[in-house]
Amino acid sequence: MSPRDPNPRGARRSKDDVVDAALVLLDRVGLPDLSMRRLGEELGVQPSALYWHVASKQELLAAVSARILAPVALRDGDPDDLERAAVTLGRRLHDRLLAHRDGAEVVSSSLALGLVASPVHDALRAIDHSPAADVVADAVTHYVVGVTFHEQQRRAADAWGTAASTVALSPESAAAPAPDAFEAALALIARGIAPWRTDIGRAPDAAAPGA
Repeated sequence: MSPRDPNPRGARRSKDDVVDAALVLLDRVGLPDLSMRRLGEELGVQPSALYWHVASKQELLAAVSARILAPVALRDGDPDDLERAAVTLGRRLHDRLLAHRDGAEVVSSSLALGLVASPVHDALRAIDHSPAADVVADAVTHYVVGVTFHEQQRRAADAWGTAASTVALSPESAAAPAPDAFEAALALIARGIAPWRTDIGRAPDAAAPGA
């Protein structure tokens, strides 16, 4: 037995097993209570056995983030123009983050540290090979992750009774947050593509001598 093997049963588990269990635990207890010790208890192993598969808790959360984000990728039948695809992918990203407790916070941290990439970027690059794809992907990703993080924080605060009364969510609004406002903001981002392309196209002329 290897000196690093604190628990042979844990060593036989796959990384997928560990990530699966972490996602289940995240949904049950939330990010603040998702510890390596508690995950080890969930799997019936010593916490040190988990380090066969991930080097740190942050690496574990990156793997969880990747699992959350995977379904955001392009699918057959998705729009093949940048504007409509941006809205479709933004909506899908929002749904995926909301599907898991503290999903936006987990993913935001992994994105900020460069441990995962936003699938919106690869998807839009596959549709449009111009710089616009990355600009729109950045805008959609930051908007959706940010608004979903706030949405989940407000839901949690309202459930705990800690939200200020002037902004506390009713059960109805917590269950169905202003979809029209979310969709309108996504559409606004997407519709900015054409004017942005026009401005970029004019930039060299504007900078020319005598312009």
